[in-house]
Amino acid sequence: MAPLEPWEKVLVSQDFETSVHGKTDCIDCHGGKQAAEKDAAHAGLVADPSADSKACASCHKDISASAATSLHSSLNGYWTALNTRSVPENHPKLEEAFNNHCASCHTTCGDCHISQPNSVGGGLLSGHVFEKTPPMTRTCTACHGSRVGAEYLGKHEEIPGDVHFREARMNCVACHKGVDLHATPADANAHRYAGAEAPACVNCHPQVGASGDTVPQHALHKDKLSCQVCHAVEYTSCDGCHVSVSDKSGAPIYKTEGDYLTFYIGLNPLQSEARPYKYVPVRHVPVASTSFEFYGANLLPNFNKAPTWVYATPHNIQRSTPQNSACTNCHGNAKLFLTADKVKAEELEANQPVIVPNPPPAVPGN
Repeated sequence: MAPLEPWEKVLVSQDFETSVHGKTDCIDCHGGKQAAEKDAAHAGLVADPSADSKACASCHKDISASAATSLHSSLNGYWTALNTRSVPENHPKLEEAFNNHCASCHTTCGDCHISQPNSVGGGLLSGHVFEKTPPMTRTCTACHGSRVGAEYLGKHEEIPGDVHFREARMNCVACHKGVDLHATPADANAHRYAGAEAPACVNCHPQVGASGDTVPQHALHKDKLSCQVCHAVEYTSCDGCHVSVSDKSGAPIYKTEGDYLTFYIGLNPLQSEARPYKYVPVRHVPVASTSFEFYGANLLPNFNKAPTWVYATPHNIQRSTPQNSACTNCHGNAKLFLTADKVKAEELEANQPVIVPNPPPAVPGN
C-alpha cells in the first residue's frame, strides 16, 4: 500500500460534508471554537476525539462503554503477561516501558473507522468519511500485519493464503464480528484466549464431528486437537524483543532477535471446558528475560512463570495440509511436536506446560 500524500491525510471531502457525521459541527467533536483566525479556531483542538470515547458516546453510548474496556482499548493482555513475569515493585519501571513501547497498540474508535493506524503513516481513510466496516488492509492487517496479515493474505513465499481469503475474499469482520471487537466478555478480560472461543470454527462448520460427518478423523480427534492442528500450515515465530530509547532522536525503539516460520504442536497451556484440546499449535513470542533491561535490571524475575511458546491460532487455514494427508505424518513423527530439544536451554523451565514429553506413537498397521 503506497503511503498517502500529506494533503490526503487531512482532506475533508464533500462526501463527508453530506454524511450523517458531517452534519455535526466540527467543534462538537474536536473542540476549539468558531473563529475567523486559524490559531484562534484551533486553540484547544482535540486531534483524536475518540481517544477517550466521550465524543463517540454522545451518539453511540453502549458501544463506547464496552469499547473502553475491550482488549483493543485496555491492552490487558500485555499486562497479564507482564504481571505474571514481574513483581509489584517493578511495575513503575515496566509502566514507563509499556507507555513508550506497547501503548501505541491501543486502538480508538477512529483508528478503525476514520483513519489509518500510525504504524502505516496515519491519515484519513476516506476524506474523514466514517467507514462502518473498517477496510481490512488499511486498518486490521495494518496493525496485525506481521503475523495475522501475512499469514491470512498469503505473503509468505510458497505458503498459500488462508482458504477463507483465497477462495471467498472474506474480510476479518466476517468472523470477528463488531460485538467481539467492541466488547470483551468479563471471562476473557485477561487476554484474547481467555473465556470461550470466539469466533469458533464450528460456528460456521457445525457438521464437523457431528453425526453424519463423512470425515472420520473429525470424530476421532474432536476435543483432542484444536482445528488448527490439522488445518493450519507454517506461521511466524519471533525471538526476544529488546526495547530502548534512541540517544539521537529520543524516540522509543525496539529490536527483535529474529523471526522465522515454524509449525509445532504443543500441549495446550490453556486447557479448559471451553478449550478442551490436549494439543494445539504453539508459536514463540518475542519476549526474553532481558527484554526491558534498558529500564532496569531483573525487571522480569518470574520470567519462567509463563511459556515463551504459547497457544496459537494461525490465520492460514487450508483444507489439505501436510499433517492431515496421512496418519503417519503426526503419529510417530516427533519432528512436528514441540519437544524439549527444540526449546532454548534457558527457556526449558518456562515451557514445561507446552513441551510434549512423549509425542503420539505410530498407529499400528500404518
